[in-house]
Amino acid sequence: MSEVLSINEIESRYPNEWILVGDPETNSALEVLNGTVLYHSPNRDDVYRMGVELRPKHSAFLYTGTVPDDMEFAL
Repeated sequence: MSEVLSINEIESRYPNEWILVGDPETNSALEVLNGTVLYHSPNRDDVYRMGVELRPKHSAFLYTGTVPDDMEFAL
């Protein structure tokens, strides 16, 4: 998987999945615009484990599904 995909292509190819994106291009708000899909899975922990295993120099994690209204995030 070395093809650079736009965020729209990633979302359409991998719906409702967690994505590890390599060399992401971002805008000024740090939103991912495009990148290389290094790994994807419906299971977040699998994607995080692969991030640790691959240790990409520049990466981002995305979720392409709908986030529930009652979900909270910690940064």
